[in-house]
Formats: sequence, structure tokens, C-alpha cells
Amino acid sequence: MSNAKTNSAAGDISPLASTVAAITAPEVDQAVAVICLAFSSDPAARWTYPDPHAYVSYFPRIVRAFGGKSFEQGTGHQVSGFRGAALWLPPGVHPDHEALGAIMQESLAADRLEEVSGVFERMGGYHPAEPHWYLPMIGVDPVHQGRGYGSALLRHALLQCDKDHVAAYLESSNPANVPLYERHGFVVLGTIQVGSSPPIFPMLRAAI
Repeated sequence: MSNAKTNSAAGDISPLASTVAAITAPEVDQAVAVICLAFSSDPAARWTYPDPHAYVSYFPRIVRAFGGKSFEQGTGHQVSGFRGAALWLPPGVHPDHEALGAIMQESLAADRLEEVSGVFERMGGYHPAEPHWYLPMIGVDPVHQGRGYGSALLRHALLQCDKDHVAAYLESSNPANVPLYERHGFVVLGTIQVGSSPPIFPMLRAAI
């Protein structure tokens, strides 16, 4: 899922104006916090947890289960003092599906749980069979959105993908962000929608 709003390419900040660095162990809470802020108005995140208290209670745990292995791998990145963060999983590393399932079982009513589970099942069906980098979560603090920090985070990781000649894959949970990913070479593979869920767009950037 992603919420890395930015302006058009012409409005992106210069790569030299932002600093992307790996998220260190003492910084994990900061990374989770900025992702939670970024997703506070995300269509899919707030469909899952429309109640504000439920959102602030459970979504940090979702972030850790979905993208937390990036912290262990050293492949989570933050930009310019945590104005944004991206949690990348390298080839062969997957989200903690057991933890995700447990959180959803605990926090969601039966009807919503069935729909959310269906969304995750369909997301899994779009993952490429070939080795690829997966971006489960990327987001920019709302007060800093529209300044190119999402682009800076993407550029940083995609350079490694290109160096290794490996594909990159993500799901855009906000249709407003699809053009951003397209500018960075991602192509929409389809639309995921289950029951009352908002549309989610699986996107692939082929290996170069």
C-alpha cells in the first residue's frame, strides 16, 4: 500500500535537496509514526479502520506486520529527517502474514474481516513469480506532501533495483498516487476490489 503524494514531475524537489537514509533500530518508532500519519486519510486504510480510535490503536501494528521486516533487513528508508518513509522488502522476504491475520482477527468485525482478507488474497495473486523488490508501504507526512519526498524515496530504492536488474512491485491504495508510480516506470496490472473496499492498483516495474 502506498500514500506518497507528490506534485507533478515539474514540481518535484531536486534529488540534492533531500537526504535518504536507512532506518536504524532506534528509529523504528519514528518510521512507524510517519507511515501512520501518511495513511490517516488513505482510502483503504480508513475503510479498514474508519473509527479514529481503532485506527490509531491497530494501524501501527499493521505497519510493523506488513513492512516491519524491512527494519531487520536494513531496507527501510527515511527521507530528510522522517518527512517520509518507505519500507522495502528484498527478493525472498515477505510480510508477516501470520501477524497480519492475528491483528485483523482481533480488530475487525466478521463482515469487514472477510472483505479485507479477500483483498489481501487478491493482492497476493498479483505478486510476480520472478525475484522482485516489494514495497508494502511508503508514505510522506501530510504536512510535507507535494514536495517530492515520495519521489526521492522511490528513486533511492529503484537505483538498487536497476543495478541488480530486478523488478519492483507495489500496490497503490490511493488512485491519486498512480501517476507518481507511473512516472517511475510502474505499470498498473489490474484493479483489486472486494465487496465494499475501495479500489487498489497492483503495479509492476519490470527489471531493466
